[in-house]
Amino acid sequence: MNEQTSTYALSRPAHVGQSHLVVTDLPTVSAYYQTMLGLKVLENGTSGQVLGAGGRPLLTLTTGGDVRRAPRNAAGLFHTAFLLPNRTELGRWLRHAAGNNVVIDGASDHLVSEAIYISDPEGNGIEVYADRPHGEWNYHADGQVEMATMRLDLQALHDSAPQDAWTGIPDQSAIGHIHLQVGDIPRADEFYRDVLGLELMARYPGASFFGSGRYHHHVAANIWNSRGATARSDRMSGLSDYTLKFNDKAALDTALAKLDALEIATSRDGDVVSLKDPWGIGLKLAL
Repeated sequence: MNEQTSTYALSRPAHVGQSHLVVTDLPTVSAYYQTMLGLKVLENGTSGQVLGAGGRPLLTLTTGGDVRRAPRNAAGLFHTAFLLPNRTELGRWLRHAAGNNVVIDGASDHLVSEAIYISDPEGNGIEVYADRPHGEWNYHADGQVEMATMRLDLQALHDSAPQDAWTGIPDQSAIGHIHLQVGDIPRADEFYRDVLGLELMARYPGASFFGSGRYHHHVAANIWNSRGATARSDRMSGLSDYTLKFNDKAALDTALAKLDALEIATSRDGDVVSLKDPWGIGLKLAL
């Protein structure tokens, strides 16, 4: 199982590229992602930083004098999920986390993946996970994938890790998916499935999981903390926007045509199309 399993998520017609968080204390939050996750600073600015792995940008952090902390029930981020290449690397990261007394919020075996949950200093959720090889996933007759939330044996995972020094998450790491807090699941289905063209891959009570090319999910949406939430304000901390990158131009063109037909406001900057979802969460579509 040491094969690189992260490539499947990134090879689909669409996948998540980057995430952008607004924070109140940039140095503290940035230090956490560098120390606990091993991301590297790729760009430094007066009001923000870009962090990444293997020279690829994954996470932008920005701040401002008028930023206010988002309430827990606001629409926005549930977690940013960092996908490691394989289970060996997940165990290696867990050994690093345990050695640095990282507070672990939870850990789950989802059948398709194994996941560990933590939070940054401002409460932004983080998932660190590794997929099981795609050939081991089970699909139902309706095309949805079998997922569950079962106990993950952290001790066994920790003990399976190599004893070598940890030097940061591997260069092949990526944002495998983004999990959102929204106000209404049927509306999320309409936007992410019917407008953007992602496939509904699984349902939990109060949550939908959307993927591209039969991946278990690139985007998830839940109402567990945020039922009835309205649009975010521009000055809220938390998730400002994220990027969906398309490997398939036809899939992007179809989504853009649907946005135009529904008169959903978009803006262009070169080849990047920006818009907001029904809860004011920014979204960038790019090849």
